[in-house]
Amino acid sequence: MTALEWRNKGRFVTVFGRKIFVIDTSANVNSSNSEKEIIVLLHGYPTSTYDYYKVLPQLSEKYRVILHDHLGFGFSDKPLDYSYSLIEQADIALQLWKQLDLKAVTLLAHDYGTSVGTEILARHNRQQLDLQINTLLLCNGSIHIELSQLRTIQKLLKNKYTGKWVAKLTSYALFSKNLRNVYFDKTKATEKELVEIWKQLEHNNGRAVIHLLSAYMVERYTFWHRWVGALKETSIPTKIIWAKKDPVAVAEIAALLATEIPNNKLYWIKNCGHFPMLECPEEWASLVLN
Repeated sequence: MTALEWRNKGRFVTVFGRKIFVIDTSANVNSSNSEKEIIVLLHGYPTSTYDYYKVLPQLSEKYRVILHDHLGFGFSDKPLDYSYSLIEQADIALQLWKQLDLKAVTLLAHDYGTSVGTEILARHNRQQLDLQINTLLLCNGSIHIELSQLRTIQKLLKNKYTGKWVAKLTSYALFSKNLRNVYFDKTKATEKELVEIWKQLEHNNGRAVIHLLSAYMVERYTFWHRWVGALKETSIPTKIIWAKKDPVAVAEIAALLATEIPNNKLYWIKNCGHFPMLECPEEWASLVLN
């Protein structure tokens, strides 16, 4: 699927004065879809909702699926005058879901999205939301940042001195090499697919903000107790779906989460890297749906 075809599946919703790209499967099929359970998806860094393009058809069979590009990602606005805090990304997600009149959801988060998700969970635990989260699904995110094996380019981008310059020098060749390296089976990161992912990163002058987005790695340390604490406190049934060969959000993170979250089940995808919904879509979707 091309980036343009993906864009045509969605629409733009204005949230706090910013245009957010949203796909809501209830808008694409007959009205019976509105009777389905709702699943909201939070995507990773530095990609977009396009991460889920291979699994959307399967998920749509069971759920009304709602997914959006975080501010600064994909087709959403990419303002230069913005903090790109994970706290604010949670604000945007919650306000979007409020505008869509969602009352109860299954929440699925991957990578960067897991930090947005745990901020939302912290508020849910304190009964600060008008939203019921029925089930939580966590997938390959560096929630325990102290265990994460960050890539060199991630370290350079989050550095306040080098980040801006590395962002300017980032090219498709560098980007595709780094993305391919987080796959277990690198042949599954096809050139065609990587080009479409790159187009969305570049959209709206995206390279100008990528170093700003990278500050989330610092926030994972700053809010460690709040976000890991939220998982330790939650009573929401939680499913941990983890690609075991992820070189960044390593298997040790999932194993530790399984000892900390009160009501959880851990499922491994054995020979798969950081983006299981792209590399092993059928197995990943099956675990989500079952």
